[in-house]
Order: sequence, then structure tokens, then C-alpha cells
Amino acid sequence: MLKERKDIEQKYKWDLSVIYPDEAAFYADYAVTEKMIKAFKAHEKTMCKSAQGLYNTLKGMCDIEEKIQRLWQYAMLSFSVDTSDNNAQALTAKVRNLAVEAGTASWFVSPFMIKLDTATLNTWFEELPVLETFRRTVELTMKNKPHTLSDESEQLISRMEDCLGSHDDIRSIFANSDLRFGKIRNEEGKLVELTDTNYVPFLMNSDRRVRQAAFRALYKTYEQFGNTFATIYNGKVKEACTLAKIRNFKNSITASTFGDEVTPEIYNNLIATVNKGMSTVHDYYALKREVLGVDKLHLYDVYAPLVSGEITREYSYEEAVDEVLKTVDIYGSEYADTLRAGLTEKGWVDVYPTRGKRGGAFSAGTPYSEPYIMLNYTGTLNDVSTLAHEAGHSMHTYFSSKYNEPHNASYTIFVAEVASTVNELLLNHRQLRECQSDDEKLYILNELMETYKSTLYRQTMFAEFERDMHAFCEKGEPLTAELINKHYYKLIKKYFGRDVKCDKPIAYEWMRIPHFFSCFYVYKYATCISAASAIVKRIETEGETYVQKYIDFLKCGGSRSPLDSLLVAEIDMTKPEVVSSAIEDFASAIAQFREIYNKNKA
Repeated sequence: MLKERKDIEQKYKWDLSVIYPDEAAFYADYAVTEKMIKAFKAHEKTMCKSAQGLYNTLKGMCDIEEKIQRLWQYAMLSFSVDTSDNNAQALTAKVRNLAVEAGTASWFVSPFMIKLDTATLNTWFEELPVLETFRRTVELTMKNKPHTLSDESEQLISRMEDCLGSHDDIRSIFANSDLRFGKIRNEEGKLVELTDTNYVPFLMNSDRRVRQAAFRALYKTYEQFGNTFATIYNGKVKEACTLAKIRNFKNSITASTFGDEVTPEIYNNLIATVNKGMSTVHDYYALKREVLGVDKLHLYDVYAPLVSGEITREYSYEEAVDEVLKTVDIYGSEYADTLRAGLTEKGWVDVYPTRGKRGGAFSAGTPYSEPYIMLNYTGTLNDVSTLAHEAGHSMHTYFSSKYNEPHNASYTIFVAEVASTVNELLLNHRQLRECQSDDEKLYILNELMETYKSTLYRQTMFAEFERDMHAFCEKGEPLTAELINKHYYKLIKKYFGRDVKCDKPIAYEWMRIPHFFSCFYVYKYATCISAASAIVKRIETEGETYVQKYIDFLKCGGSRSPLDSLLVAEIDMTKPEVVSSAIEDFASAIAQFREIYNKNKA
């Protein structure tokens, strides 16, 4: 039974008072921020007249950003622990509106900056040394020069900011609020409601009848609304392709990867390398069919765990912290001591599930606040792994914020999952070395294989789907339900192989993937696990001689491009070997599982 939040000890709840002591302080800062945004327009006349004018403009933007980030952290985190709190919901809405106002007020910064010539900027950097801290901001803006429109056009687009991206909101409301998937009978024969949230847990059920029932019921509903989803998705893709053309990009994938500071070659290299290594994931499904003891593996079987149930040991939160700290001890005292204080003393973590609390887990930090972690901790080994993962995010934020100015601290999404996955893999590897029973080893290996299958192969399949859909749109092909279903099913058959029965309803799965409405986002999960796998290999083989290079990568924050940041850790994402090495690690986990399984079966 879920506890009420008031019944949880304070030491297991995060401390938001370091952001604002109370709501009155929030509103006071909100009012100050409104005034700052209104006053920002004055920079429009002075920004390009002198080095001091440019510095004052960029510093003014940072000051507003600091306020908005603080306000957002307080509102969003308050809402996350009680989604029934209408007041907290209202606070988040107010901050969103404030961010839109800030964007509208600062519309001129980039268009005006690119009108400055290089010689003038270099003179200003010499004349006013404090401006040097904004060099990367200026350089990134100047790179956008070929893709920046007239002042009038940029102002118009900034005013439309709140409208653009509405397809995602429409899809979310429709899928999460309006769709009903009916009821199925669970393993006890009781009728229970099927939702998009409990669908995957049903697919992990040991009863094959339950898995099949959930699969059929879910996609029967999605099938009925295929034309609606296709229309929404077609609109989203058209929007992305049109904006790319307006901004003089070759296509939408070029525009998107340009924003990530990478190139389409990185994207295409990932897909090509994973396609070459397709036999590894097919081998995984062959192993799954054998262990599950079925004649043919269906798509409703692929989530079924190879090890029955969770291993029996339960971990207290304190034991989970110890497990994570043992894993990160190799990073040195600054990392380990800071994380220990955050997890146990400084109120970084909201630990336990409570009534109304948002599900799942996340890390949310800024240069102006603690790197908070939300958990819904229940004591399983998987929960320990989740803590390691989120701690990786938070420590990446800690190092980025400590060693950079606030405006150079935020690392890009392209590297955002590296540090978290490094921690997760190191934890699993250490537990594999230390655990005594074969059952526990098989459980951990199963988790490792699921990570590689889900993050490397599944996300790459999604990336290939997105690339193809945008290419269709740019060729003038309308994205109808028939076209999308047919192409998605073709990719499913390729990624699952001949030995898996690709049940026809899976053609509708694309409708339930919200990430497709954040164009060209999912490939970064696959590149991140590839980079993380390579880093873990170096840490485990070279030890402390390599660790400092990894810590230096964490310290880069946003001060370098993501590719240059990874080069600090000697990871070159332009080389296919980084991805193929991760595939080899997946193959190794499969071989280890098969060896232990066959030994115990004999």
C-alpha cells in the first residue's frame, strides 16, 4: 500500500529549501524575473555598439536563464512528488509561460550577433577580457549564420514558438488521456484494465497467455486510430522538414544533427554498424526462445525475462547507496565523497514511492541547484542499478557546473546518457565478479543483455525508422497509416530476424513511441551506450591511469562540442569501432549466459 508523503522521514525526501525556502520566495523571484524580461528589450539598441554592450546583453540573458531555471526546478520537482497538487501544476505552467516570454524578449540576440564581423568580435575579445567567457556562445551563434533569417522572420518564429511542437502535445493528450485499451485476464484469471503504462509489465509476465492477451488488446486499440496517429505524425515531420528548408539546411536530419554539433554521418554510421552486427541480436533471440522453451518466439515473448522473477535479496536504501559508492570508488575522492554527501546528507534524493508521486526515476540538476534525483525505490536489485544510473547523471551535472561558468555548464543530449550508463555497466560488472550464485549471475547477465538489446538495437531501429520517414516526406510522400505501418513492419522483421514470429499487430507499435515527436532524438541513446561501453572497458583494463581522462570528460560540460568532449576521454564517435565494440560486449554477455545456463541444465 502506498504511503502518504507526510509519513516518509525527511532524510528520504529531497530538500528544495536550498532553491526557495517557501512559495513566497518563489513568487518574489518570479516577479523579479518578469521585470528583468521586460527590461531586456533595452539591449536591442546597445548590443552591437561595443564590447561592453555585447557583454551586458549576454550576461543579461544568463541572469534571466538562472532565474528561470531556479523557478522551474522548484515548480517541477514540487509537482513530481504530488501530481495531484493543482497549485504545483499551476506553478510549472507559469514558469513555462515565463520562458516563452523570455524567448520572445531575446529574439534579437542571435540575428544581431551574426551581423557582427569576425574582426570586430576579435577586437572586442581583446578589449574586454571578461567577454572571453562567452566566446563559445558567440562561436556557436556565428555557426548559425547561414541558417539565420531576417530580423522580421526571426521575430515571427519566436512568437510562434509556443505553437510549434503542438503535435507532440496533441499526441500525448490523445494517447494518455483518451485511449482506452479495455480489460484482460491476469495470471489469476481476474479482469484488470490494460493501460499503456502497465502494458510492458504484462509483457514481462511469466504466463504466456497474459502476454499474448495484452499484446493483442493494446494493438487492437491502436489499429482503430491509425489514420489519426498518422495525420499527427505527418504534421510533425512536415513541420521539421519545412523549418529545415526555411533555415537553409539540406534536410531535417542535417538540421537536427547540426543542433547536436554532430553530422548525419554519425547517425548513419550508427545504423550501418548495427546492421552489420545484426546476427548478435538474432543470437540473443535464439537464446531467449531456447530458455523460454517455446517452439517459436513471438513478439509478445521478447520482454519475458530469462530468469524467473527478481532475485530474492532485498536491498535497503542504505545498502543500495553502499553498492553504488563501492562501484564509484575508483573515480577518486572528489567524486565518491561528493556523491556520498548528496545521497545521504544533502537532500539530493527523493527515495520512496508515495501517493500521487510521478512514476519512474530521473536526475534534474542545474548550475544553480543541487543535482536532484527522484526514485521510486522498492528494494530490488534493479532499483540499485537505477540509483547508480541517476547518480551518474547527477555527478556529470556536478562536475560540469563546478568547473564551468553557468552558461558553459550544460552538456548536450548527445552525451547526456554516457555517465549514467557507465555507472550502470560498472555496477553490473562488479556484481558479476563478486556474486557467488549462478542464479544471481544469470540475473545480472539478463539485465546486461536487456540493456544492450533495448538501448543499442531497439533505439537504432527507431533511428532508422525516423530517418526513413523524414526522407519520404522530403520526397513528397504523404505519411499515411498504410505507408508507415508497412515500413515499420519491414524494419521489425529485419531487426528480429527469421527465427522470431513477427506478429502483424506490431506494425502499429510506432504509434505508442512518444520519442518520434522529438525528431532524431533516440539515436543518442544508442551512441551513448556505445561510448559508455568503450569507457567502461578502458576503466576496467587501465584503472586509475584512464579514470582521470574520464573525469576530465565530465568536467567539460558545455565548454566543448560533444564530440570534442568525448575525445578528452579518448572516445572517437566518428569511428565505427566504438559501436562495434559495444556489440562485442553484448555478444560476450550472451555467451556467458549461455555457458552458465547450459552448465546448470546438464
